[in-house]
Amino acid sequence: MAEEFATEDTTTEKTEPAAVKEVSDDFVSRQHTMPSGLAYTTTTGRLVLRREETKDGKSEGFKPKAEIFVVAYTQDNSTSDRPVTFAFNGGPGSSSVWLHLGLLGPRLVDSGDVGALTPPPFGLVDNPETLLEHSDLVLIDPVSTGFSRVIEGEKTDEFHAFVEDRDLVAEVIRLWTTRNNRWLSPKYLVGESYGTLRAVAVAGRLFDAYGMAVNGLGLISTVLNMSTLRFFPGSDTPYALHLPTYAAIAHYHGRHPGRELADVVREAENFAARDFGYALSQGARLTATEYDDVVSRLSALTTLDEGFIRRTNLRWAYHEFAAELLRAEGLVVGRIDGRFTAPPANLQSSTSTDDPSMRAITGPFAAAINHYVRAELGYENDLPYEILTARVQPWSYRTFEGAPVDVSDVLERLMVHNPALRVHVDYGYQDGATPHFAAEYVFAHMTLTEQARERIFHHYHEAGHMMYLKPECRLAQLAALGEFVTFEPTQN
Repeated sequence: MAEEFATEDTTTEKTEPAAVKEVSDDFVSRQHTMPSGLAYTTTTGRLVLRREETKDGKSEGFKPKAEIFVVAYTQDNSTSDRPVTFAFNGGPGSSSVWLHLGLLGPRLVDSGDVGALTPPPFGLVDNPETLLEHSDLVLIDPVSTGFSRVIEGEKTDEFHAFVEDRDLVAEVIRLWTTRNNRWLSPKYLVGESYGTLRAVAVAGRLFDAYGMAVNGLGLISTVLNMSTLRFFPGSDTPYALHLPTYAAIAHYHGRHPGRELADVVREAENFAARDFGYALSQGARLTATEYDDVVSRLSALTTLDEGFIRRTNLRWAYHEFAAELLRAEGLVVGRIDGRFTAPPANLQSSTSTDDPSMRAITGPFAAAINHYVRAELGYENDLPYEILTARVQPWSYRTFEGAPVDVSDVLERLMVHNPALRVHVDYGYQDGATPHFAAEYVFAHMTLTEQARERIFHHYHEAGHMMYLKPECRLAQLAALGEFVTFEPTQN
């Protein structure tokens, strides 16, 4: 048996630095023609983002950091002054599939809507009203969503943060605009949910870092100040701001027979802004008579049991409302879309965190995008397409440590620096994730001139967070967005 021992090696070897893995864009292009006759090109793939790094004051070159999945739609033979719209969803952790195949693109997911959902295996249909008729489109998936990933060896957490995400999306837009010679094109950013907060932040970054001024912001299901949505002790404002949404959802489920939705919502808004807001601010200083009156009026508006309202001391979070509203019918309501219902796993639970609206629509959108990118766009990748991922959590808001996550001041500044900037806002009355009254509250508290306020256009829909699931809402949205992106400002 041979002896097993190590001998000392006295030779000296020069250590070479680890080689950086070579990566490159992997775009594929396809030609298409819409039923209307509009010819367009799709460019689909992952854009490699690089960052210049320095050490000891010396440049180490531009190193690849992330590969960002982008789908671009450009009209054939158009001039460079055609509008271009950059779009993304929110989450954080959401891909752009919802806006892509639910609203903006030339193809739509065949998902159906509440009460008439399409069964598997689902499908795709043409979208004659697509925004592509009026504007080129660029759909962007941030890091860890869709097919977007960091480069091998890089840290994903670096991009799971407000500032880093903002800067990355801004860089994608700058790079695409530069490579495609679109600096003189009218430019629009469209975001949904957290994507609205991102859109404002990115517009600010584009202006500050690159001098790029955008023509408009499309804010769908808006949140610009997170403190208006988050329920926690010591902050009463969100409880009042959610009240009109509770009343609207109750109305949808037949709890206000004989009344128009607009009438119910208006009454709830007035009560929330005045008497309810006052009652919450008073706390234990309310008299018994005042307290009883508030309980009675809350019950009438929300149709919740007075006993529940008393047990919660006038304050309940949305997931409690979702579990309570239709408890007697053995159902919970959705958060993203309060029109959707489903039997809960546990009818005795005081909360509902399993959203039946998301459960209903995720399957159709997942099937559609995974088929579409290969079969119609010609792009192949064996990575899972991350529709809505928790891999980005915990999301870092360290920039706002000790302060609300709020970009309303950025929008204020943009409206001043760019007097031509216009804002399109879409609200869903049955949206439990970003209630319309909360967004209105933020706009109302912004320091803007009357002229600036005239450049903000508010649109309301009798639907949820993704109001485009309802066909008539989608048609109204696209008509308004078409006018929005083709607007030609007059020169002073």
